[in-house]
Amino acid sequence: FSQLVNGDVALLGGGPYMLCTDGQQLLRQVLHPEASRKNLVLPDTFFSFYDLRREFHMQHPSTCPARDLTVATMAQDLGLETDATEDDFGVWEVKTMVAVILDLLKESSSQLFSKPEVIKQKYETGPCSDSTVPCLYSSKADVVDSETVVRARGLPWQSSDQDVARFFKGLNVARGGVALCLNAQGRRNGEALIRFVDSEQRDLALQRHKHHMGVRYIEVYKATGEEFVKIAGGTSLEVARFLSREDQVILRLRGLPFSAGPMDVLGFLGPECPVTGGAEGLLFVRHPDGRPTGDAFALFACEELAQAALRRHKGMLGKRYIELFRSTAAEVQQVLNRYASGPLLPTLTAPLLPIPFPLAPGTGRDCVRLRGLPYTATIEDILSFLGEAAADIRPHGVHMVLNQQGRPSGDAFIQMTSAERALATAQRCHKKVMKERYVEVVPCSTEEMSRVLMGGTLGRSGMSPPPCKLPCLSPPTYATFQATPTLIPTETAALYPSSALLPAARVPAAPTPVAYYPGPATQLYLNYTAYYPSPPVSPTTVGYLTTPTAALASAPTSVLSQPGALVRMQGVPYTAGMKDLLSVFQAYQLPADDYTSLMPVGDPPRTVLQAPKEWVCL
Repeated sequence: FSQLVNGDVALLGGGPYMLCTDGQQLLRQVLHPEASRKNLVLPDTFFSFYDLRREFHMQHPSTCPARDLTVATMAQDLGLETDATEDDFGVWEVKTMVAVILDLLKESSSQLFSKPEVIKQKYETGPCSDSTVPCLYSSKADVVDSETVVRARGLPWQSSDQDVARFFKGLNVARGGVALCLNAQGRRNGEALIRFVDSEQRDLALQRHKHHMGVRYIEVYKATGEEFVKIAGGTSLEVARFLSREDQVILRLRGLPFSAGPMDVLGFLGPECPVTGGAEGLLFVRHPDGRPTGDAFALFACEELAQAALRRHKGMLGKRYIELFRSTAAEVQQVLNRYASGPLLPTLTAPLLPIPFPLAPGTGRDCVRLRGLPYTATIEDILSFLGEAAADIRPHGVHMVLNQQGRPSGDAFIQMTSAERALATAQRCHKKVMKERYVEVVPCSTEEMSRVLMGGTLGRSGMSPPPCKLPCLSPPTYATFQATPTLIPTETAALYPSSALLPAARVPAAPTPVAYYPGPATQLYLNYTAYYPSPPVSPTTVGYLTTPTAALASAPTSVLSQPGALVRMQGVPYTAGMKDLLSVFQAYQLPADDYTSLMPVGDPPRTVLQAPKEWVCL
């Protein structure tokens, strides 16, 4: 068709020409999407055209809206006679369009056929530059027209903003108008918000509902401008400057060592794929307190350089492999907003419960948190790691944190004598090495520490509520054990918490038991009524009290005289064998011969295990 038109124009003397169509569907919704699916390159003449319906509506605004016009109604309004004898509808439509165009040209109007419709050849990334459109990448307070935004669902997880723009090929997406959505873990969730230049383009985009991208069909729905600003808007001037460079390809680097700097990243990428502006083309993501997150974004001048950088995917930087992905300006904003808005330890509304070890009131940052400890680290390892700062630890001040499975989580909290000593300890010991692992030492408050030790889990996205906020802290079948005191050896006292953490409604009317931390020759008296993932306190620091004689005398003789204790495991898989059950207790490093008996009972199966006399597991 293009060659035929060019030949006819050459016979008429040559020169440029412009297409005129009956509406926008033919080019925007048919020709361009089909050419994109077949990887065909269209001539430039197919990227601009005149819409006869719009031109007619400009001259005759009293008629029906432009989208409701047809060639027949336009000819009827102008009083033109059509050739009713024409059998070919396509020929009849072209002849009628020619008659309408010639009739319109008779009218003296400077606006007629003066502004063609334009189809963007390439999606433009980066912040918007049109002065009539608020720049979404500088402020989250800007307003976006909700009639220009759609939500696309079901996208392949590896799709980029260019892939999304290609799915909407033929429609004009606003500059930086593709915002890929991320889930709570910072990964793409298969959704995107797309902003178009006007409402007419948005209406055409909605017609692509359940069209295919590869083998997946994509759902397209209406969305609001507030949703788009929430995803793509930002407040950081640093990010605005980073995204202000023209025509840059953005890559995301994930898994960087926390000690990595700009020169380390540039050396990792190599001279064959230089970053635009060197160190200025890198944006490191950090927590509000300045700690690195291991994420960074890099700018590249062209697609070829970005492709060369992507070949470094899962390459090694130090002892860590680095993941590289294509990214977008909206993803940069989402990642930065997530870390900038969420505190390290969000405040909970529930009041603190009494805990069995001394904690000074207030929220002063007189504690330090150790992150990244080796799972085999002991209290002695921590004291050796702190060095001279160990002399400033309060009595009962070392608290190990266990995960939901009762195993070391790699975290610990240390209570210092003052906030100044905690800050000095953090500055002196931050990122020191313990058993080939560097440990982060960060100041924190007593309130934050206590809530973590009460059972809340701490992650990058915040802290989940502790078990005390749940309606039931322990299964009702264990109610008979709530008032039974238990004796455990000193060596394992730190692994099990005290029932003093429980609400009063869950504890019998007896006086609240007190936890004592005796010397090696005596035993520890604790009342266990529920499982908590964090131990109450370390038993190996100085200053612990001996168990009162009255406490030992009040314990039942049957409990004191037992060589071991029974442990019941509920929810054991039907296929579990001896090795699977023993692996649960592998952290205690006891030989299998020390287990007196191992009996599966019931349906669903439960396991009753006769534990060795050296320890008791609850």
